[in-house]
Amino acid sequence: MNFQSKCNMAEANASAISLGPIGVFDSGYGGLTILRELRNVLPEYDYLYLGDNARAPYGSRSFEVIYRYTLEAVRELFNRGCPLVILACNTASAKALRSIQQRDLPNIDPTRRVLGVIRPTVEILGQVSKTGHIGVLGTPGTVASHSYMIETTKIFPEMKVTEQACPLWVPIVENSEAEDDGADYFVRKYIDELLQKDPDVDTFVLGCTHYPLLINKIRRYAPDGVRILEQGRLVADSLKDYLCRHPEMECRLSKGGDAEFLTSENTEKFDLHLHQCLPAIP
Repeated sequence: MNFQSKCNMAEANASAISLGPIGVFDSGYGGLTILRELRNVLPEYDYLYLGDNARAPYGSRSFEVIYRYTLEAVRELFNRGCPLVILACNTASAKALRSIQQRDLPNIDPTRRVLGVIRPTVEILGQVSKTGHIGVLGTPGTVASHSYMIETTKIFPEMKVTEQACPLWVPIVENSEAEDDGADYFVRKYIDELLQKDPDVDTFVLGCTHYPLLINKIRRYAPDGVRILEQGRLVADSLKDYLCRHPEMECRLSKGGDAEFLTSENTEKFDLHLHQCLPAIP
């Protein structure tokens, strides 16, 4: 897998040769919504974003393929100096994270870390849901893994989690159709199907980092009073807490406030999504 560099926003700090950026990986553009919040909450760090846009979406692929693609991406980010990698992809977090953490990291480099986005999202549910009925909107791969149901049961065994696969939402985003009228049908369709399964749901978890790019339409068709959880700020706050608790990792991260972007797809197409998701980047 060959990744093309999109842009480097500033020169790396030459005096911090042994330090490295925080790696952020997603199957496509959705992880940019995570990166945006990471940079808002932790602006002092350097980031290296890698999007496997050429092989997106991951949601309908098998466990073996998702695991292999994700491991390739993690190795790429490690090879480029990242001591810490965030899988800003729910499908990769659901289907590859545990295997990489337990099976591969000890052989690659036990001092490096790979973190996901599911646990930080689940941990907040007790603070936001009043009915204890949670609706998870995710890719077919994330839903099939039941990762949200499993993690929620560990922390909040009394909660009921209802999962709804939204197979067309990622292609809509990846093809720059999130604001088109045609997207309304599929946004409404999956929300209605979720609520038919459990009308008492009072919290929607957007279980894919692409979905915040559909937030206006999701809000339009969500019932009044339903809380909609986007993952970006939750993951950013969780990472901030992690680095406070793990100074041995924090001290390995370079701090220049820079960001670099890699894509396995056409860089011009990536540029369009980059500026849509991160409009503050010149």
